[in-house]
Amino acid sequence: MAAPRRDTRGIVDAAELFARVRFRRREPAPPLRPYLEHYWLIDWDLDQPYASHVVPHPSVNIVFQRFEGQEPFAEIAGVGLGLFTQKLEGTGRVCGVQFRPGGFRPFAPDRPVGDWTGRRVRLTGVDPVAVLGPDDEDARVAALDACLLTLGPRPDPDADRAMALADRIRADRTIRRVADLASAEGVSVRGLQRLFAAHVGVGPKWVILRYRIHEALERAETSTNVDWAALAADLGYADQAHLVRDFKATVGVPPTAYSPARKRDAGHEPIGSESV
Repeated sequence: MAAPRRDTRGIVDAAELFARVRFRRREPAPPLRPYLEHYWLIDWDLDQPYASHVVPHPSVNIVFQRFEGQEPFAEIAGVGLGLFTQKLEGTGRVCGVQFRPGGFRPFAPDRPVGDWTGRRVRLTGVDPVAVLGPDDEDARVAALDACLLTLGPRPDPDADRAMALADRIRADRTIRRVADLASAEGVSVRGLQRLFAAHVGVGPKWVILRYRIHEALERAETSTNVDWAALAADLGYADQAHLVRDFKATVGVPPTAYSPARKRDAGHEPIGSESV
């Protein structure tokens, strides 16, 4: 596994988020790297409330959270189907574990990953203070390693295959239809759908569409003059209207109305900076 990725895909108005909170990605211990994307650590000390917004990856997360005025807790966050919004205020800390798509099942082999999709469930049997308490960042990473190594993983060839296929979808933009992927892998569409339901938590078509939206979102984040018709064709959409429909359904506004780069240039407040 390479070092934690440095892109901002999925984060709505990443520049604004990074201006409000301290955000880092860290690499897990070597035995965990085949299953995890990275750890993500956030600390904040805010004068005014702030709402962060994320278009989730097709990944399960385990999240240790400490909000001002609340007891620390941990939860399993299944694949999020829609835009995720989190209110941040005062001081707080989050330590998250982002699994690779398909990488969670070896840690929870008794249930298909689809059972967690769209749900956030409190995780018992772990001590959130052990993870959230240390001010030393390395100590928090070591506590995450210890927690995950206690939970698993258990070898699972199907999970390995699901992870490899999800990686292929993310990296290969020529994969635009589930039938094309199934044909290339020598499996049936239905077999591919069953594999993803059990080990990723969403279907392969959903994964293809989500990675398309991530790329469109990142393009809007960084460019003030996106050619949306050309981008739609580049991402494999039949036309711009289909991209606009999917983008609006996921992010909440059409792509032509969403451009943090353009809004910053114009001196306007970007999405996600409002008090709530």
